Order: sequence, then structure tokens, then C-alpha cells
Amino acid sequence: MRIGVVACECFRKEIDLLTMEDPDIVFKEYLEFGLHSYPKDLRREVIAHVNQLAGQVDAAFLVYGICNSLEGIVEELDVPTVTIAADDCVGALLTPEEYAKERKRCAGTMFHIPFVAQMGRDYFVKELASKMPNYEELGVDADWFLDIMFDGYSRCLFIDTGIGERGLYESMSEEFARQRGLSHESREGTLEMLRDALRRTKELASGQ
Repeated sequence: MRIGVVACECFRKEIDLLTMEDPDIVFKEYLEFGLHSYPKDLRREVIAHVNQLAGQVDAAFLVYGICNSLEGIVEELDVPTVTIAADDCVGALLTPEEYAKERKRCAGTMFHIPFVAQMGRDYFVKELASKMPNYEELGVDADWFLDIMFDGYSRCLFIDTGIGERGLYESMSEEFARQRGLSHESREGTLEMLRDALRRTKELASGQ
């Protein structure tokens, strides 16, 4: 069978781990992280990238949560596709049930999967620069901007997804928490939702 994977780049290491040496995976593409901030663009990009696989794969694994804009997207795709039943990447790597528990424990939580922990402060400074290229000329301080962005947050939670180098990613998460004055906690995540979705993708492909 031929499986194509279209995923947010935040899942790259997890998907590469799950699909290592899998002969059924004939295509993998990772789309730029951050498109969820632009729902219409995200939906358009996902549809275009999955549909380009028509005739090349038997089924596609779309590695995204709903991310504000992907509800019902399978109906608009030209390739039989399996998605993840989670709101976003955190829910996919923590499970929706555990995600809800952690948000109930502390509503002001910054969730750090390894990819987000690795992005650190620099990602948000780049976001500021993209939206306000002349922010320094205008006298806007990046840390002032970040203080406003994370106002109301009190905790940073690192989620280990089992990709290895936990100490490295956890230390990055701890440094971000220190910079923002947040408490820091860590816990285990899971790849079970990704693993189950990949299994269902193969079942779908085998029936084509």
C-alpha cells in the first residue's frame, strides 16, 4: 500500500519516529508551524497539499488537530484521509482527556511539546517582527510585547513525547519559564493517538 503523510512541522520528530523504515510510507511533507493563526490559510494549504497526492497514494494521514479551521475537511479532500480527533497538537500528544485535566488544573498554562520548547522566546520575537517589522523603530521592546502576550499565564508544562533527548527539551522549556516568570512542571505525553491514526490510515488504504 502507499501512504502519504501531510503534517504540521511540530509533529516532525514524532512522525519520523513512528514511520521509521516503514515501507508503506511513500510520501511525507511537513507544513510550516503557525498556520493555525490564519484559519482560512491553513485550510486552503492543507487541502492543496493533500489533494496533490491524488493518484499517487492509496490514503493520506493528515497529522493536524482541528486547529480552529479543519473541522470536516475530509469531505473536501480528493484522497481518502484519516485525521486526529483532537483540538490541536497538544491534545494529540496528551489525549483530549488529559489535556482537559491539565487546563482545569491551571487555566493559565503554556503547553510545551518538544517542538514548542525548542522554539523558545525567539519564535515569538520573530512573530512580532513579521507583524510589526519596524517595532524597534517604534520603541516597542520585545520583552514588553511578550509580557503582554503571556499576561495571565502562570505555569509552563513540558510534555515528553518519547522522541529522546528529554533533558535537552525540558531544559529549554525550563529556561522559557524562567524568562517569563512562570512555574514549571513536566509530565509524560503519548504517541498512541498518532499510532492509532496511522493504523486506521493503513486500514483505509488496504480497502481501496
